[in-house]
Amino acid sequence: MRFCRGGVFFPACFEVPLDTPFGGAGKGLTKETMENKKKRLTGLPPKQGLYDPAFEHDACGVGFIVDIHGRKSHAIVKDALTILLNLDHRGAVGAEHNTGDGAGILTQMPDKFLRRVCAEQGIHLPELGKYGAGVVFSSPEEAEAKAAQETFEKVAAEQGLAVLGWRELAVDNSMLGATALASEPRMRQVFLERKAGCTDILDFERQLFVIRKRAHHLIRTAGGDEVWYIPSLSSRTMIYKGMLMPEQVDRYFLDLKSEDFESAIGLVHSRFSTNTFPSWDRSHPYRFIAHNGEINT
Repeated sequence: MRFCRGGVFFPACFEVPLDTPFGGAGKGLTKETMENKKKRLTGLPPKQGLYDPAFEHDACGVGFIVDIHGRKSHAIVKDALTILLNLDHRGAVGAEHNTGDGAGILTQMPDKFLRRVCAEQGIHLPELGKYGAGVVFSSPEEAEAKAAQETFEKVAAEQGLAVLGWRELAVDNSMLGATALASEPRMRQVFLERKAGCTDILDFERQLFVIRKRAHHLIRTAGGDEVWYIPSLSSRTMIYKGMLMPEQVDRYFLDLKSEDFESAIGLVHSRFSTNTFPSWDRSHPYRFIAHNGEINT
């Protein structure tokens, strides 16, 4: 079953005939038998102690898969996406059947895949761990995207890191609903080289963190490119996400279909938006986590 925001979902415990008297009066339906009927129809226990089934809520879907021996493969990525498909009922759609609240996947850095596609575009990557990369959401307007790119490169240079290049992501938006399509960002990847004197990978991660945060404030918060967002900027992980349904993730991000896109882990998320509206950047996973409830509630 899909749950639609904007409509009201009445759980099965309310599916009783209209002529059924409540409060235990008539036709021999006592309070106890009514509670038993609710439990039978919903699978939820009756109200007792501090528990009240009225407070049950639907939430997002989260899944995780790992090769415990650390062996990277495309099979792990495919299995993670299969988990995501099986979490479709945990996510939500809007009034349009093909606009989702959000879905995505976090993997290890797909070094073999990136090394191949970057070489085809003249971007030469150093060995794994000596470069950082991330997906970048930016404005579809060329002037805004170019100005944001220049600001990002300036911030990187101030932090002592060189930008190796930018790659346009291969996407297919033909299955998106009108709402998701209207707010779709331009999708790119950026690659940065680790400084020669930096021998600590955690120090490199901190440098990437500072670049991402500084660029965000200078570009988006200052009003330059209101679409600008970097789901992750890391030397270890990569995130593909968006205002998508679970079934749309690998259909939209064509990278995920490549056999040489490999990982030993896969973290997936299907979003059920509650007290915030869906958007491309609010989709999960986040940079380290994915959660199945609004974190501020």
